[in-house]
Amino acid sequence: MTIQEQMLVLAQEAQEATRIMANLSATAKNDMLRRMADALEQAAPALVEANEKDLARAREKGLSAAMVDRLMLNDERIAAMADGLREVAELPDPVGEISDMRRRPNGIQVGRMRIPLGVIGIVYESRPNVTADAAGLCLKSGNAVVLRGGSEAINSNVAIGDVLKKELLAMGLPAGALQVVTTTDRGAINELLKLEEYIDLIIPRGGEGLIRFVSENSRIPVIKHYKGVCHTFIDASADYEMAERICVNAKVQRPGVCNAMETLLIHKDIAETFVPRIVATLKGKGVELRGCSVVREFAPEVIAAKEEDWGAEFLDLILAVKVVEDIDEAIEHIRQYCSLHTEVIVTNDYRNSQRFVREVNSSVVMVNASSRFSDGNQFGLGAEIGISTTKLHSFGPMGLEDLTTRKFVVLGDGQVRP
Repeated sequence: MTIQEQMLVLAQEAQEATRIMANLSATAKNDMLRRMADALEQAAPALVEANEKDLARAREKGLSAAMVDRLMLNDERIAAMADGLREVAELPDPVGEISDMRRRPNGIQVGRMRIPLGVIGIVYESRPNVTADAAGLCLKSGNAVVLRGGSEAINSNVAIGDVLKKELLAMGLPAGALQVVTTTDRGAINELLKLEEYIDLIIPRGGEGLIRFVSENSRIPVIKHYKGVCHTFIDASADYEMAERICVNAKVQRPGVCNAMETLLIHKDIAETFVPRIVATLKGKGVELRGCSVVREFAPEVIAAKEEDWGAEFLDLILAVKVVEDIDEAIEHIRQYCSLHTEVIVTNDYRNSQRFVREVNSSVVMVNASSRFSDGNQFGLGAEIGISTTKLHSFGPMGLEDLTTRKFVVLGDGQVRP
């Protein structure tokens, strides 16, 4: 079959599977997820072996250490994938939930019921754990899912998908509910994006180029999971020790993920003291710093920042640092350069914290906490489908409820409209 024919069949099978998946009981879905979790752990050696092929190719291509880290699977990460599925199994099932039931003057009752979206297409890069996370959330919310990962993780994604699909089949559920695109041909994405008759939503996760390509070429509604240009603003009243701890965690713990800090803003009143301190700490952790002229005045060893650094998602041990006049300039800088992902203020000034929360309109705004907490699992949603930077219909980490919509339900006892 041609790529076009392959994608059409795949999408048709997914659409057909939604009739069964949408009506599965919560008990059946939870059992399915727990079986999948156990199967992933049992298949860990085979998954690591498949992943080694992807890692070897990534190193041959000269990908950065941070990008290789995003790609890597080991026993710990496989266990985390399995635990993510178990956590989703423990979450309340939103499907079928009826809310806002109101009685009208004529006696009819009008409410809304949560239902699955249908077939969800996920187009993503690098991290193979997305295969399990996305599958678990989509299936628990009664949807079918089509997963098209990046070519750099093809062996890992296919191996994970095979393990999960085996459990579907063992339970007598349709294989079409979980589809992993096995070709690395880029034409497959183009064909998927045309299939609005069978696919109800596309969610792209990856770099700016991927997001723009999908948004510009899709006939299907798109929820963007855009790049993570995350800011941390150290206010004049901040506790230095707290600020340093937050900055190190946000930048160093996993620099290759979307909720890592990419720009650090520092209030001018503490620059003389805090800039040398944080520069020394971060340089000691291997971070390359690119600073404005004021930063370089207090830390001459810092590289001069360029305009393009302020809007960059480095995904590496690189950080842009700027001294700002006050909270007004910090908020304005964030407004100009952010990607609507996650912004942090470190402060002991209650009024400034509340102003930051009100005026910064990214999908996640934090006070005195690391941006690394911007994660569906950390927010109690279970494994996330991603972090939406699109305000319609979901904004921020997407969990089960975000993968459903609501239909109106009307209950009457014979009323007719006059």
